[in-house]
Amino acid sequence: MSASVTAAQPKHPWPVAPQRAPKPVDPIVLQIVEGTLNSIEAEIEYAIERTARSPMIREAHDYRVGLFDRYCRKLTGRSYSAMPNAVVRDFPPETMRPGDVFLMNDTYLTEGSIGHLPDLCSTVPVFHGGEVVAYIQAFGHHDDIGGRVPGSMPGTAVTVFEEGLAIPPVKLYDAGVRNEAVFTIVKRNTRVPEMLAADLDSEVQACVMGAKRMESLFERFGRDTVEACFQAILDKCRDIYRNELLPKIADGEYVWEDYVEHDGVTDPKLHKLKLKMVKRGGRITLDFTGTDPQSTGPINWPADYAGGAFLVKWIAPILRNLADTPERAAEIHVNEGVCEIFDVVFPPKGTLITPEWPAATNARSFVLLRCLGLLAGVVAQAVDGRMPADQETIRYTGFFGNDANGKPFLSREVLGGGSGGRSYADGNDAIHIVPDSRNQPAEFTETRFPLLVEKLALRTDSGGAGKRRGGLGYEKHYRALVDCRTIVTADRVRLGCYGLNGGKAGQPFCVTVDAAGAGRDLGGLVDGEEVLAGQVVRVVTTGGGGWGDPLTREPELVQRDVIEGKVSPEAARADYGVVLSGNDFAIDATATARLRAEMQARRDRSLAMIDRGPGYDVMLSGKALPRMKA
Repeated sequence: MSASVTAAQPKHPWPVAPQRAPKPVDPIVLQIVEGTLNSIEAEIEYAIERTARSPMIREAHDYRVGLFDRYCRKLTGRSYSAMPNAVVRDFPPETMRPGDVFLMNDTYLTEGSIGHLPDLCSTVPVFHGGEVVAYIQAFGHHDDIGGRVPGSMPGTAVTVFEEGLAIPPVKLYDAGVRNEAVFTIVKRNTRVPEMLAADLDSEVQACVMGAKRMESLFERFGRDTVEACFQAILDKCRDIYRNELLPKIADGEYVWEDYVEHDGVTDPKLHKLKLKMVKRGGRITLDFTGTDPQSTGPINWPADYAGGAFLVKWIAPILRNLADTPERAAEIHVNEGVCEIFDVVFPPKGTLITPEWPAATNARSFVLLRCLGLLAGVVAQAVDGRMPADQETIRYTGFFGNDANGKPFLSREVLGGGSGGRSYADGNDAIHIVPDSRNQPAEFTETRFPLLVEKLALRTDSGGAGKRRGGLGYEKHYRALVDCRTIVTADRVRLGCYGLNGGKAGQPFCVTVDAAGAGRDLGGLVDGEEVLAGQVVRVVTTGGGGWGDPLTREPELVQRDVIEGKVSPEAARADYGVVLSGNDFAIDATATARLRAEMQARRDRSLAMIDRGPGYDVMLSGKALPRMKA
């Protein structure tokens, strides 16, 4: 993998796997090794879920696990994860001992694998025959790691110093003995020390358990056999992409750009992310030249470290949508092998994806998620639109203050949204980009915090119209029982998730505080808006973009959506040209055919491959957007 890398940032300051002919492996042993790795990953995740304390990890499941070989190559592919490269860079494997555990979260010193400071990452080396043979890693989004705002994600931050405690790779355990000084410093810099300490214990011990499972694998089959299986697992991923997915993309050059529309500090504007994809045979080059300069606010993402390895593993799974069937796509797990078919070209330092320290990064998910849509957008042009429409399915909301007894509280929640429509199916409703993640249960919120959840539902009409409708976002209402403050980190408050191949964009995100019916729109980056006891905070999340011409959607499917409350009768008529009548929403076939013919005739141009929604044109014009309704 190639990338622009500065002299102070060596391309490979960690061991690199030698180029050798692959060793033959017994297919039965290979299946056992691969299944064991997947089992270890799942067991570690389950252990963390059962023993962590914080709502963000235990309830929302915002954490990830990764298994790596001794060359820092990711072996498991059920989900993305961080990387051990920075640990190996600072602590050579020959200096490590059994019982060592490393901790880090520094956005700029973790080789691009940690995007913001709440993501504390633990790394445990695996030993066999006295040598390091693998690494186990877990990182979770912790509720607070200090900084200017509870939750450690200040939407108006301009430097990392406002965002919390930055920890370069350090040794938290030395041969099994915890470094109490490091542990004390970490606890001292968080507003929830007991909870953070318990979460760290949970993650560390789960990784230690996973390391023991991995050691047993080496003991059972021997180092040569296990490492040969590791290589075969990586090669399989590479070959699936090279031989099965990439041939679906016509050779050529394709360009696409997408935008983040606010940074919390400067006036709202279109912050451009640009991507040129060059496809030649079995390789793809991703060139981000033309991306806008780094932002004043916290939307920057340092993606260019380690040659962009994290970025590739993050966005490459979108190409699974090129598989022949959805079932086949679900079988394709993405590991380090995928990096062998991508070259990445980054712009010089100082852009949204190559920011210079100490630029703020806590809202880097805006750029990170746009990169998924960037790759989908360029590929869609090469495959006649047979990619999913856009989705933006992560935003953070929360509350902080003192409860009725005067005790401080901090509630943090990750809310998802709708995924994009696909050529073969509607988008999914209320999903989360973090696998297995979910919204915080109402019962949990109400028993732990001075809040009432008065509504939790799908947001009607939020999915973009299309032959295959975009998935719906959430609608969630919280009533504050005490005076407190709300915090929000969310994108897509002006631009909807784009529709594809004639489909329409989904509805944007919106959060309002309603005082006796007079609501105020808070926008997407809020550090601590005042909420009085009795007021309701209404959150509505993004719907996915639609796929295909809405006028070709089967009227029976539109009727079903109306009956289920996913589409209003008004939108059925206005967006889909379907006329329904009576309390049972019967389809008026004659009126529907006539209306659709009229709507078709009124179109002044052919449908666009990509529809960004009305917010895009408004932002280009410089006019103020009308306030959304939550």
